Amino acid sequence: MSFIRGLYFYFMNSDMEWMQRALQLAEYGRGQVSPNPMVGCVIVCNDVIIGEGWHRQYGGPHAEVRAVEDAERRGNAHLLTQSTVYVTLEPCSHTGKTPPCADLLIRKQVKRVVICNTDPNPLVAGNGIRKLTEAGIAVEQGILEDVGLELNKRFFLAFTQHRPYIILKWAETADGFLGHQDGKPVAISGAYSNMRVHQWRSEEDAILVGYRTALMDNPKLNVRNWAGRNPVRIVLDRNLVLPTSHHLFDRSQPTLVVNYALNTAEATEPQRYTTGETLTYLKVGAGGDELDQLMAELFKRKIYSVFVEGGAAVLNAFLARGLWDEIRRCQGHKVLGAGVVAPAPLGQLIATEKVQDDLWTYFKRS
Repeated sequence: MSFIRGLYFYFMNSDMEWMQRALQLAEYGRGQVSPNPMVGCVIVCNDVIIGEGWHRQYGGPHAEVRAVEDAERRGNAHLLTQSTVYVTLEPCSHTGKTPPCADLLIRKQVKRVVICNTDPNPLVAGNGIRKLTEAGIAVEQGILEDVGLELNKRFFLAFTQHRPYIILKWAETADGFLGHQDGKPVAISGAYSNMRVHQWRSEEDAILVGYRTALMDNPKLNVRNWAGRNPVRIVLDRNLVLPTSHHLFDRSQPTLVVNYALNTAEATEPQRYTTGETLTYLKVGAGGDELDQLMAELFKRKIYSVFVEGGAAVLNAFLARGLWDEIRRCQGHKVLGAGVVAPAPLGQLIATEKVQDDLWTYFKRS
């Protein structure tokens, strides 16, 4: 192997090693930073980490800011001009809730910046890289790019398809039923599976159910068996007939009640259709597909992921429209003999997992 080629492989392996650490740090922000992406940053000088950080909460300092502050707190500020900054997403170039991170790195006169993914947000989209290179900073891109795309798949899909990332989840009996035919709920999954579902709720922007599930189960749709933030609740109540005494109307967390557009004659109770601080009535369905309209509206509201928990009609509607990205199916050991038939999963089976007596199967779009 030539000397030049040896150097190339040394730097590539080194870059991958430090980027892996940055990706690990980014993961710590899961469930806390949306609608922003998860981002980690590591600053390295002479093969030693001199500062690191990650984006911890929406509206708070970005990963690069925390990493620079960490380096300065450690007494390493004088090393920044000799350092390489490893960051999982292109440094931002615009002023949002925080100042541009590209400008910070330019001010600190860092030597080199290595980036996992470019930012699909039109407000950035290569402008951060351009700023850095024009300032004379060496920039490398695409290190562990596929890993970064998987980490922030919700964020990337939202900006490429202008809709949220959609996860369909259901629990079915061993003989393939969601519940009794009359709508009476059935406890199917075990305690550990329930805990996992609450963890998943805390990681997504919104949770969605249909009218029948809301009516029969009276769910709270919050996070109880896990530490994390509550998602936005979405219920499809086309004709606005759900009892307002149900938990979904308790204003304990942001809630969208999705209904068909009303004509003037039907709008006889204006107090029912006002927008509150935590309770919003959203009209869809006039002149188009209601699910497409809803997804477009959620994207506008910076809701970049939706956890769909049923019932059967809603799950089948998403499947029929091809409007889904993941399926998470729990199969319990209980047998009903008859009831509401569970949907047939589609896509590619990517994993199976046993959780106590429950069998989880995971699918993704082919």
